[in-house]
Amino acid sequence: MEHSTFLPQEFLRQIRDGEKPSAADIRIFVDGIGTGATSKAQIGAFAMAVYKTGLGKDEIVALTKAMRDSGDVMTWDLPGPVLDKHSTGGVGDNVSLLLGPVVAACGGYVPMISGQGLGHTGGTLDKFTAIPGYDVNADNVLFRRTVKEIGCAIIGQTGALAPADKVLYATRSATATVDSVPLITASILAKKLAEGLDGLVLDIKCGNGAMMTDLGQAETLANSLISVANGAGVKTSGLITDMNQPLASAAGNALEVRNVIDHFAGKRDARLHEVTCALSAEMLVSGGLANDIDVARAKVDEVFANGKAAEVFAHMVSALGGPNDLLQNPDKYFPAAPIIKDIKATKPGIVSTIDSRAIGMAVIVMGGGRKRPDDEIDTRVGFDCIAPIGTKIEKNDVLARIHGATQDQAGEAGQMFMGAYTLSDAAPENPLIIKRMDENI
Repeated sequence: MEHSTFLPQEFLRQIRDGEKPSAADIRIFVDGIGTGATSKAQIGAFAMAVYKTGLGKDEIVALTKAMRDSGDVMTWDLPGPVLDKHSTGGVGDNVSLLLGPVVAACGGYVPMISGQGLGHTGGTLDKFTAIPGYDVNADNVLFRRTVKEIGCAIIGQTGALAPADKVLYATRSATATVDSVPLITASILAKKLAEGLDGLVLDIKCGNGAMMTDLGQAETLANSLISVANGAGVKTSGLITDMNQPLASAAGNALEVRNVIDHFAGKRDARLHEVTCALSAEMLVSGGLANDIDVARAKVDEVFANGKAAEVFAHMVSALGGPNDLLQNPDKYFPAAPIIKDIKATKPGIVSTIDSRAIGMAVIVMGGGRKRPDDEIDTRVGFDCIAPIGTKIEKNDVLARIHGATQDQAGEAGQMFMGAYTLSDAAPENPLIIKRMDENI
């Protein structure tokens, strides 16, 4: 049906009243965000109407595609599948730094557009800013060349990629409409689908350090993302994973990169390794690089063991402007924080719960995250040697090591960290990979 006249107020009324606007009208509205034909007031009204009333799957698919098409959409001519992973964010979640190189070492191509930290969760982009010279804002030419030659490149969102999402996200942030599942879905997928993917795997975090704190919420978001991404033509599945404690034994930007370098060298956090391997294997099956999860897992194990994944990471870092000997000489490139001290237990017990969100907030207090969007980050600060749930602790045993810029900050963050830990007689079972989700579930 031809639309001779588009009336934004009528379109907004349809959404407000739970009616189904056409895909054509959704596209006209989103196109207007770029041209200025859609006013700021109308963008705010749209966000609030969707927040209050929701959108059906077909409408979210239409919104996602329109936002994707508001900027550049990448096309590739490569000898292997183009794959990516998205995590909904957590604390100590440095999976992407391991997974991109692993999948590339197994024959996939990973053009990963990553984001800054949101709230208490750390951002992949911020971790890479800790590497001297690494260009998180690489232009399209360098980005494409790195993906083609090395198999993996991890950079930030360029202005040319899903620009309507940037405007809509800023509006959501200013109008208390961030946590709307349809809007979260379209925002995440518009950027991912603009990468020109053959397959996408989602890591939906669930727990006290995640955006989705309970399983019901996590399942709702996973179902929305998976059905909409498949509806938009990209094969997508996901894992719901535990975020009731930091995933790595480090939280803080340079410390998490150091943790990854140790991981490639064989000194591994068991939980981080398991989530990375599970997601990587899921991606290999999705891209047709392995017939089933067991075969995929064997390939992942192999590229960790033979050093190919570490090699891809090293080549990606140097191709994007970082040092070419980072893996051999990390001390040369990561200056130590002025204050490094142990946080010691005041009583014995078994670590039974950890408030991951409080640890994320403690990193922000030290300057390792943003209180305002334009804040500069101190990449040196954070925690490492973090004791996981289930650790048997004696009085004066180390719960973690704090890396702070000033005594005052380190003191406050140390108190927050201590308050995040509960020691008792036993630790509950915390399954790490809670559930696999795909289009048929």
